[in-house]
Amino acid sequence: MMREQVTQLLNEALAEHPSLFLIDLEITQENNIRVTLDGDDGVRVEDCMAISRGIEHNLDREELDFSLEVMSAGVSEPLTMPRQYKKNIGRTLKVRTDKGETIEGKITDTTDEDVTLEWKAREPKPVGKGKVTVEKKTVLPYKEIVQAKVMVTFN
Repeated sequence: MMREQVTQLLNEALAEHPSLFLIDLEITQENNIRVTLDGDDGVRVEDCMAISRGIEHNLDREELDFSLEVMSAGVSEPLTMPRQYKKNIGRTLKVRTDKGETIEGKITDTTDEDVTLEWKAREPKPVGKGKVTVEKKTVLPYKEIVQAKVMVTFN
């Protein structure tokens, strides 16, 4: 009952802010509500406040005691939705695949089914000793990604 009501209120609040989208909704047995958001242009404090108000002001505390926490997905949180990959085009991503591979590359394109990564690698020369830098590119379906995190760089 509580989950349905919160989900409906959350969907209504998100409809008023189309650049925001839901990453996770958690409701514990103690009625602790945790909403994790992301946005095409990031998530501001004002965005979290607006979504929080949309939920909190429409639930009756006299009827049911609850706590509400609305937050943005942290920079260290793994990507879970295609929309998150799209907003990070141009950034470096570290991906662990279902085959046990780890790939670190720049996101150059995304679709609803996959992400394109490009990176440079050092490989042995085809002839002779030494190594040469080569350009690598892969199109990775989301279903093959076990974990993907944006690498934060400080210039």
